[in-house]
Amino acid sequence: MEKNISVGLLGLGTVGSGVIQLIENHQEELVHQLGCGVNVKSVLVRNLEKARQVQVDPTYLTTNPEDVLNDPEIDVIIEVMGGIEDTRKHILNAFEEKKHVVTANKDLMAVHGPELQNAASKHGCDLFYEASVAGGIPILRGLADGLVSDRIQKVMGIVNGTTNYILTKMDDEGVSYEDALKEAQELGFAEADPTADVEGLDAARKMAILARLAFSTSVDLDDVEVSGISNLALEDLQYGRKLGLTMKLIGFADFQDNQVEVSVQPTFLSQEHPLSAVKNEYNAVYVNGEAVGETMFYGPGAGSLPTATAVMSDVVAVIKNKLLGVNGKRFVTPRFEKVLKTPDQRFGQYYFRLHVQDQVGAFTMISSLFNNLNISFERILQAPIKQGKQNGLAEVIVVTHETTLDRCHQVLEKLKNVEVVKELKSYYRIEGAVEQ
Repeated sequence: MEKNISVGLLGLGTVGSGVIQLIENHQEELVHQLGCGVNVKSVLVRNLEKARQVQVDPTYLTTNPEDVLNDPEIDVIIEVMGGIEDTRKHILNAFEEKKHVVTANKDLMAVHGPELQNAASKHGCDLFYEASVAGGIPILRGLADGLVSDRIQKVMGIVNGTTNYILTKMDDEGVSYEDALKEAQELGFAEADPTADVEGLDAARKMAILARLAFSTSVDLDDVEVSGISNLALEDLQYGRKLGLTMKLIGFADFQDNQVEVSVQPTFLSQEHPLSAVKNEYNAVYVNGEAVGETMFYGPGAGSLPTATAVMSDVVAVIKNKLLGVNGKRFVTPRFEKVLKTPDQRFGQYYFRLHVQDQVGAFTMISSLFNNLNISFERILQAPIKQGKQNGLAEVIVVTHETTLDRCHQVLEKLKNVEVVKELKSYYRIEGAVEQ
């Protein structure tokens, strides 16, 4: 049997505590898989006196990163401390010390992923980051290994549990956005400052990582178009139900003719779409490949033990590579030069909600505007507005057939100059056919 493999942790928060638990409680499984044990030798923390979620020998704890990074007995660094610039420096130092790195840091990998992968390859080290996307769901390994022989055409998913919980409460129970957010915070699904989640920034980082891996092209975080859910109105979710649609915050990445688009935005899904059934804090990623067709990965997107499970899957992969002598051989440079789709190359259906004058000819004017841009209607709903000063107005819901994003932008601009249109209340992308 090989000697035990020693690992060092950078960070001992929620995920780090889960890693400690798995190593302690699953040692028999690790020995069975690897032929050797795994032990934690050193842990970087900010405060030596802080109460911990797990029992750790105090002699293992340090506030000096060099104690972990420069220890010759440590083979693998597990980074679960978060942050970007300081963490980047620590990981680069680890590679210089010929140590392999497993990270759960989506922010770091979204911004500096290509640089760190090149550095790992240069020093003959592994860099794995399964836990950076969708918690315990093995989506990155699924793309890199399970679907490696296929040509991935589309990756879309619910990759933020906070927003999915909020939208589930709004859609299923009619709870306001503010009340749903408050409940998510009370349950620990949302941070005190929820901006990164509700404005789509967290999901955007994950989609940049997914797009790079799925399409073998250099997608940057700035290439991801982002909008969040903080301005969603219950009325839109209610109209969506009448149309057979469910609202989700969707990360969307598409690759056709070597051109890529990546976005995160509130999106209506057909209730027949697999992602529409994903509720509460759960995540799911839907992958469409040329050969395999449609697949979906589903599971808990966060949490101590689910995320720690993804971390430990990477640790096992690193150790197996070490035993085989193939560390640092996995990194593959991007195959395709990045070419972003222009708005006239991006297709989709769209939902518009308008407040218009409730008068003869109003709808004819609106339909003529859409027709002049070669946009046809798939569904139309119209209802009077009865609240106070809104008398004399009607609410019109339009669902288009597939059109280009460029034409959608033209419609939005031209609607501002239509006299009978008093206000564009909202518009959203639709994925999947609308029920008739």
